[in-house]
Amino acid sequence: MIAFQEIDDADPALAHSPLVRGVEKTFAWIGEHGGIPLTPSRAFKRVFVHWAAAAFDWPGHTEADLFAVNKVLNEPDFAPLMVLHDLMIAMKLGRHYKGEFRLTKAGEVLAGHPGRIFGTVVPFFLFRIIHASMSRFDDAPILGNWDVFLNVLNVETEDGATGAHLRRVFFGEPEKGPLPRYDEVMGQLYIQVLRPLCWSGLLQQERAAPSYRFEDAVFMKTPLWRAALRLETDGMIGRVST
Repeated sequence: MIAFQEIDDADPALAHSPLVRGVEKTFAWIGEHGGIPLTPSRAFKRVFVHWAAAAFDWPGHTEADLFAVNKVLNEPDFAPLMVLHDLMIAMKLGRHYKGEFRLTKAGEVLAGHPGRIFGTVVPFFLFRIIHASMSRFDDAPILGNWDVFLNVLNVETEDGATGAHLRRVFFGEPEKGPLPRYDEVMGQLYIQVLRPLCWSGLLQQERAAPSYRFEDAVFMKTPLWRAALRLETDGMIGRVST
């Protein structure tokens, strides 16, 4: 299993992680208000969802992005917040108690320590969450493992690489047909590998306006990747171009 380097709380590279920022902001809210109010179905109430949409500033899910398609925001309208909620429960960093989401002792230990949050939450998120479950389709986990994905991406995204290029590197050319069709392999590579790395802050994604196709997006390593990872392919960087 890939091991992460310890990151100091003051390391500016942590600013690249939406996941760390979301956890930090959530913990700060709880520190100020005592807990996050829950709906009867145990989702976060709108008062927190609206606040989080602005405070998290999550790429692709900013306040402007979300309100462009919603008049009000419930937790299911803010997909990263749903993931974060489930993640904190799974890791026992928080719990539901008397109509609120409150921190556990394990969560309180992380509060105010973004480096510790990264080192604790990101490996769990990447390596223990079944990201295929976040697909709209009933998909099995994509073929491959994180050792392979990270070592290959370490070289291929050094100067930026499109989703289409990464799809070809990992899985070859997509099947050709008489009509354009959705490339399920590309979609799953994005959902199960590239997006989790972007949400963790290790990769950053730039869309080729006005396209929203995964194939056209450009993926590049962030300073957090370089701070957090030591990989077998580090010695290849600079010798192999994309």
